[in-house]
Amino acid sequence: MKISSACIYALNIPFIESFRHSLSARNHSDSIIVKITTKSGISGFGEGVPRPYVTGETRDASIAHIRNELLPRIIGTEWDAITPKQVFADISNILPCTASDKTVVWNASRCAVELALIDCLCRSAGLSINEILPPASQTVTYSAVIGTDNTARVEKSAQRCRTAGFKYIKMKVSGVKDVEHVAIVRDVLGPSVSIRLDANAAFNPDTARQFLKSVEKYDIACIEQPLPRGAPAELAALRSSSSIPLMADESVVTIQDARELAENNAVDYFNLRISKCGGLHNTVAIADFARSAGIGIQLGCQVGETAILSAAGRHIASYLLDLRFVEGSYSTYLLAEDISEEDIVFGPAGIAPILAGAGLGITVREDVLAKYAENTTLVN
Repeated sequence: MKISSACIYALNIPFIESFRHSLSARNHSDSIIVKITTKSGISGFGEGVPRPYVTGETRDASIAHIRNELLPRIIGTEWDAITPKQVFADISNILPCTASDKTVVWNASRCAVELALIDCLCRSAGLSINEILPPASQTVTYSAVIGTDNTARVEKSAQRCRTAGFKYIKMKVSGVKDVEHVAIVRDVLGPSVSIRLDANAAFNPDTARQFLKSVEKYDIACIEQPLPRGAPAELAALRSSSSIPLMADESVVTIQDARELAENNAVDYFNLRISKCGGLHNTVAIADFARSAGIGIQLGCQVGETAILSAAGRHIASYLLDLRFVEGSYSTYLLAEDISEEDIVFGPAGIAPILAGAGLGITVREDVLAKYAENTTLVN
């Protein structure tokens, strides 16, 4: 099998309503979609979501890196028959993790190309990705997310989550003022629902301690990224002073980050996001490390992911039996339109079935890609 061409789409799909947290406010998806096509006409699709405050990648820089550095490694390359147990390692040899300096790690770019290549290889061989990542469960249970907002909308979101039967909720928080919102959500949802918080680096060590002390009584499962990415020692000191477990997100982008956090006993959980971590291979590798280090795992997502990353997340979530929390597959709950023929969203209580079709298990609608592409780059 030989890859003969590729296409890069820069998407802008409107959100049904805007979504806010302490580092950003968004009203549209800004994913990069990569399509690769073999000489025989079989195509595979991948997605990356560059975030300057996570991996240092801007969208324009990511497109240039994909076009100039990553696609030349695979276009024209001959691939022998796929061996499920070896495919991740084979791809990693061709698409190594790279960084241009200490502030930019090209993980979202790599993720888009890696997923496209895996999807294409599996389709060519008539395999599903769940033959590479065998599912340990036939369903995945997702969390709902309540964004940072005014009191009325927070309460309304909590009511909707209760009606839908969610057992796991994540709340975005941005300061001490949100203690009132935590209290409201706990009151609406009752004592049996798991509530965790996500600060997106909104606090400094002093305000974080104050906030965590104020919300202890609301039975909080954990708080994600309370401090900015930086010295693990600061997270470790906060962890030692709080009864609420800590989760790293922006602080764990690479396997090196994971090792450093573990060495410092800095956190209780890692939030692994496929785009942030550089694709399926890297995400599974960090999950394996976390398990060996006694650190819990959440599979997270980027706001505004399309069905491609949602499908990839579904495969990993069903494969990793010891996941504590799962996020993703929001699809048309957030996007005005998604790019797959299949309905990828979860159902009542956040439950969704595994995917079993060829490749990622979804059929990408190229007419929708064309409709929402701000620009398209062809690579031969």
